[in-house]
Amino acid sequence: MDSDLRDSEAGDLVADAAAHASALARLAAQHAQSLMQSRNDAQREVLTRLGEVSPKALAPDAAHAWGEYVTDLGQRCVLFVDTLRQRGNNYVKREQEDFKPVLAFDFDVVLDGRKLQRRVNYTLVRIRPRADDPDQREDGRPFVIIDPRAGHGSGIGGFKSDSEVGVALKDGHPVYFVIFYPDPEPGQTLADVCAAEALFLEEVRRRHPNAPKPLVIGNCQGGWATMVLSAAHPNLSGPVVIAGAPLSYWAGKVGVSPMRYLGGLMGGALPALLTSDLGGGKFDGANLVLNFEALNPGHSWWRKYYNVFAKVDTEAPRYLEFERWWSGFYFMNEAEIRWIVENLFIGNRLTRGTAVLDDGTALDLRMIKAPIVVFASHGDDITPPQQALNWIADLYKTTNEIRARGQVIIYTLHESVGHLGIFVSSTVAMKQHRQITSVVKTIEALAPGLYEMRIERKDDGYHVSFEIRQIEDVLKLDDGREDEADFAPVARMSEWAAETYDMAVRPHLRRMIDRRTAEAVVKGHPLRQVQYAFSDRNPLLSGFSALADRTRQERAPAAPDNPFFLLEQAAARAVEQAWDGFRDARDAAMELTFRAIYGAPWVRALAKRHVPPPSLQDLQQYPEVKRAVERASEGGYAEAVIRMLILIAFARGSVRRDRLERSNKILTSNPPFSTMSAEERARIIHEQTLVVEFARSAAVLTLPTLVPTVAERQKALDLLLEIAGAVDDMNPPTIAMVRLLQQKLEVQARQWKEPEFDVRSQGEAGAGAAAAAAQRAPALAAGGPA
Repeated sequence: MDSDLRDSEAGDLVADAAAHASALARLAAQHAQSLMQSRNDAQREVLTRLGEVSPKALAPDAAHAWGEYVTDLGQRCVLFVDTLRQRGNNYVKREQEDFKPVLAFDFDVVLDGRKLQRRVNYTLVRIRPRADDPDQREDGRPFVIIDPRAGHGSGIGGFKSDSEVGVALKDGHPVYFVIFYPDPEPGQTLADVCAAEALFLEEVRRRHPNAPKPLVIGNCQGGWATMVLSAAHPNLSGPVVIAGAPLSYWAGKVGVSPMRYLGGLMGGALPALLTSDLGGGKFDGANLVLNFEALNPGHSWWRKYYNVFAKVDTEAPRYLEFERWWSGFYFMNEAEIRWIVENLFIGNRLTRGTAVLDDGTALDLRMIKAPIVVFASHGDDITPPQQALNWIADLYKTTNEIRARGQVIIYTLHESVGHLGIFVSSTVAMKQHRQITSVVKTIEALAPGLYEMRIERKDDGYHVSFEIRQIEDVLKLDDGREDEADFAPVARMSEWAAETYDMAVRPHLRRMIDRRTAEAVVKGHPLRQVQYAFSDRNPLLSGFSALADRTRQERAPAAPDNPFFLLEQAAARAVEQAWDGFRDARDAAMELTFRAIYGAPWVRALAKRHVPPPSLQDLQQYPEVKRAVERASEGGYAEAVIRMLILIAFARGSVRRDRLERSNKILTSNPPFSTMSAEERARIIHEQTLVVEFARSAAVLTLPTLVPTVAERQKALDLLLEIAGAVDDMNPPTIAMVRLLQQKLEVQARQWKEPEFDVRSQGEAGAGAAAAAAQRAPALAAGGPA
């Protein structure tokens, strides 16, 4: 029997190997076809451009155009080099000033983390409003913004007037910003940082005792830091907004998300440990910046510079301003980068519920009680939507589980903006960030569940709605999750490599690296050397400033339609396409190599126990669910109104902002809701959502018990219709539900009138409309139906 079992296992292994080889062949063919298509398209584009421009370069007046172009070209060369010289000088100056934050706003220090008992290089500051900003409401909800510490310095969330900071100031909110300094404190860990940020939130709440809990915004890597903070200290913050934040690191589409393969191909956590030791115990953030640039070399190392060269008269100031942030390189302690790599980039432990901070704090993102708003973009190649959203499916097996836990999760997707555009684009600030800010006060009125925030521009401005979504809707943004199984062996391999390095290499290397050697390694980084080379430190550039000033005075730009300038642009585009071709071929090779190694069945077998099996839980047995269902007949007027609002919300899969705001206003100013705390209202919303979701029949049948008198029933239905709006604006299922509620309570609302069309004549939309609507998730409680 044992022999038969071994034969069976061997047969399965051979079959898996054959399937793996077949999958690799298909992937290789897919990449080959894509590469060939992209190269053909690139060649066709260049040839078309040359065909359009070349005849103009041979025209009779081409000699004059040539002379004009040569003069312009020489002047642009001088001014371009001078722009790089200014960038280098700015870098040297900022380095001497310890790289101050690049915030475009003045601020006051509130709490300096370097003076705390557990010292960290973080500081809480309060942003000063500008002259044209409204007065800040001290009882208004404070905003706290946490920037990414991913190689660069702090300030990108307030880099421009039209930014997250600017939008919040325009709305009169007190705004706080968490900045950080280039060098971490000795012995600093991420547990210390989390503890400091918790103290920051406590200080904000102390300064605004009559305000709602602060809204916390986390950008990019600041997003996972914000989620860690909210999980470790769930009672400190109000709504959490994470923008461009990667949380599910193994996720991504095949052939589209190559950055996730780097860990497996470069040795897991090994490069971070090695560079930390070479840096004397500190990890140089310039390495992360170099990785970002290498992701799209055509843009980073060619197009970005050519744009400045081609439009040096107008682009230079904008480029120099952005480089103040991009070229400011910050450090982490080895313990910090190691935790990030092992728990996030490689191990993906945060969304699997196995991450533990250095001080022993276990992290479970399901402990977050505040609403979570996720902002992602289809154009983001650093944090694609799958990495920004798949954590939801990792943590919650069904949308019902989200509701059972009382969680509100909202996501909004941009169609095209890139990663940095999420934080620095003025257009994004005026649309997404402004609309998110505008609905904060009503987001907490949403019933637990999963929603997509849709923002549509119409003639009278932006219209916001919250579309009810299921876990399956999030997973549809991916092309399947089978490919993520290949990352579990990477995590196991990284553990082995790190343990081997710790025992066999690190002790010897640390003895070899002294302070001067570490400083030399840091100074010798290519991203720093290029800054020094194009600065006044370089004797070859002495006197170049005077030459540039003379050139500006004698500037004679070529006409935009100069044929030789157009030929230059076509050549620049061809160079960029060559870089893109290299990138695409490199990414294809990376993916194929990764899949060949870690997708092999015997490699996967080594890490089978590394990924825990999904836990299947009976939601009906959750203590909160059981308690809510058992108490379905308990309560009074408040519970009845909120339950009915949830029931009519079944009729439509979205919630419009205007009705949500109206209902929130009514139900916080009318008794008995006006005397309730925000926590008490949230408790009722959660409890009644569970009753409706898990005991739908009882939710309707027990309503008369909650409002036993005719007067109470009349009052409840009148308020219901006041929030729901005109009958003519309701869809058939909503009307059917309202009719059902009036029938069960044996009272008709005063505002009720029969619709002009006959709902009952519309088949499923008639008598069965309420039942059909009840199959959908509840949309809101303290808000109107839609």
